[in-house]
Amino acid sequence: MNPKSPADKFDMSRPPIRQRWFLRPLTWFGSLPEMWLHHLKINRSQVETLKPPYLLLCTHMAFTDFKVTTAAIFPHRANYVVAIDGFIGREWLLRNVGAICKRKFTNDLTMVKHIRQVIRNGDILALYPEARYSQIGTTAVLPDSLGKLVRLLKVPVAVLNMHGNYLQSPCWNLSKRKVPLEADYTRIMTAEEAATLPVAVINQRIRAAFVYDEYAWQKKNKIRIEHPENARGLHKILYQCPSCLTEFAMDSAGTQLWCGHCLKRWNLLPTGDLAAVSGPTEFPHPPDWYEFQRGQVRQQIEAGTYCIEDEVDVDSLPNAKGYINLGRGHLVHNGAGFLLDVGGDNPFQLVKTPASLYSCHVEYNYDKRGDCIDLSTIDDTYYIYPLRLRNCVTKIALATEELYRHELGKASHIGPVKVLPDDLGSGGLR
Repeated sequence: MNPKSPADKFDMSRPPIRQRWFLRPLTWFGSLPEMWLHHLKINRSQVETLKPPYLLLCTHMAFTDFKVTTAAIFPHRANYVVAIDGFIGREWLLRNVGAICKRKFTNDLTMVKHIRQVIRNGDILALYPEARYSQIGTTAVLPDSLGKLVRLLKVPVAVLNMHGNYLQSPCWNLSKRKVPLEADYTRIMTAEEAATLPVAVINQRIRAAFVYDEYAWQKKNKIRIEHPENARGLHKILYQCPSCLTEFAMDSAGTQLWCGHCLKRWNLLPTGDLAAVSGPTEFPHPPDWYEFQRGQVRQQIEAGTYCIEDEVDVDSLPNAKGYINLGRGHLVHNGAGFLLDVGGDNPFQLVKTPASLYSCHVEYNYDKRGDCIDLSTIDDTYYIYPLRLRNCVTKIALATEELYRHELGKASHIGPVKVLPDDLGSGGLR
């Protein structure tokens, strides 16, 4: 199949469908009993009298997010913005429960049109603007375009800040832990404020409401996680040893994390703390280790030395029918952004400059094939699997964010920064 044939592309222009009445009980029965089982606690603030239409912005940590959202807005219906991989093999169902397809981190004016239609229909538009599961249980980058969207819609804005979802099933190890769930459901803006506040103030208010730290929440609530494989996979996020500074030599199993180069080990305690088996504990709080890595990447970018280059295997996802393997390619990520070259029967080149991509989406052991980066155009999404480098995709994600900030920083020295229209988030269904 030729992945570039227009006939094979997902129809992004089809208007959103209001959630069918006969499918609403399906979403309730698929969500509410499980939420009751996990003793979901919803802390409501200024939403008791909130009625559709409104914009609901949700934090994004796990598949459970969708079920928590359904419980929070019950009995109202919503339209959810969903990444295209969530549509594979179930496009009819997702369209009819109100899902709107989105390719991650792309400039998509059609999506804005669909969102406005949902509001005109008198429904809730549920958006997950972090556009990927949280990697270390803290807030991901939020796009500046959120403030512009709020001003455009002129409806109330609520935030659903969820807790426990990441700890229960982190993206680097999806096996379930026994963790209670909680969510803060807060109206942060009236319709009048949405229509009149400056975009910068709107963004500031959204970011303040989106602050979370799952490990701090765990400690505050005295939650112990006794899962026997609680640390397995954590090395995919914490990829650089803070003791010897070696990258990509970390490994993990059971409740331990270790460096294959200097052999230092850490225990992930039931409290969520890290503790070195011997010697000093550099970062007891896992998010601090993650931010240390960000600082290391930032230094490389500022010095002009950052570069990741590898041979890759590439899949295409032009529609909801499934993946098409495009064969081998070559990926370079450096100060100029992404450059992907693919040969084979349909050779092509994909370029993503730093200013065009404020973040990127990565997956861990995706479809049991390995870690990957996905990059999208309006017409296609490419799943890119490094073949030689081990455990490098988290660094690529951090570097993408830091390259974007670095690029905007350079622009600020030569005049006003023009913030490009960017991604409006992706959905909770995967």
